[in-house]
Amino acid sequence: MAVIEDTFAEAFDVKVSRILITAFDYHTAYECAKEATGFATSIIMCPAEAGVDRFAKPEETPDGRVGVYAMVCHPDEEKLEKQLLARIGQCVLPYPTTSAFNGLPNAEKTLRVGYKIKFFGDGFEEEVVVGGRRCWRIPVMEGEFIVEDSFGVMDGIAGGNFVIMAETQASAFIAAKAAVDAISSVDGVITPFPIVASGSKVGSRYRFLKASTNERFCPTLKGKVDSELPDGVKGVYEIVVNGVSLDAVKKAMRIGISVAMKVPGVVKITAVNFEGKLGRHKIWLSDLFE
Repeated sequence: MAVIEDTFAEAFDVKVSRILITAFDYHTAYECAKEATGFATSIIMCPAEAGVDRFAKPEETPDGRVGVYAMVCHPDEEKLEKQLLARIGQCVLPYPTTSAFNGLPNAEKTLRVGYKIKFFGDGFEEEVVVGGRRCWRIPVMEGEFIVEDSFGVMDGIAGGNFVIMAETQASAFIAAKAAVDAISSVDGVITPFPIVASGSKVGSRYRFLKASTNERFCPTLKGKVDSELPDGVKGVYEIVVNGVSLDAVKKAMRIGISVAMKVPGVVKITAVNFEGKLGRHKIWLSDLFE
């Protein structure tokens, strides 16, 4: 039976926005969402952290079509807006049959992303109302592209995490995949990697690096460093969770850990923290199961 270490995951504050992408079918919406959330695994070097949240049924979308929620996160609100402009304008607008709506309609603050994208219409754009929402119709070769005028932004959490340690790489990967699949059912969270094979630590012996390999969790370095790995562990994966709230992240972590622990060969579940060097939120693994 796998054990859960009495430790905490260190998470940090970000600004979060969600894009509701609707399309002809789920496959198209999902492929577009993946395109729009590319190169967004970690803010260490990526321009944002992003991922696919969940599928949306026709009854919950403004245009009555199927859709997918995509989440984009960044510590800086101004840079988040630029990411929304780039990802909607360069990835969603050109994608066939898609439209882009605000995925956080209850957010108190909004960014007029759609208003800025509408200028692609070169004067031929028109203001329209879709499902009671203010939108813009932009003429394109296939017909029209609909984008909502404003997109909500709110305070969110990034860096919630847990680490799966197992007897083999295969069992660790199976557990990690099962955990991510289970987390996908939670509304308002993403796993931006979604499975991390190369967990990092803050800082490096090289001055030009702000992050480097976390040697304490590398099986091949056991015996050479102050290892965190129990005897017999040959495979380690980290799952990182971002979300619209601390509660959402905790729920996702609890569900993911519960599933991972059931996989044969899993020895231990722990978490990564950096003594407050990364973020102010401490998510204790033991608290998740009280």
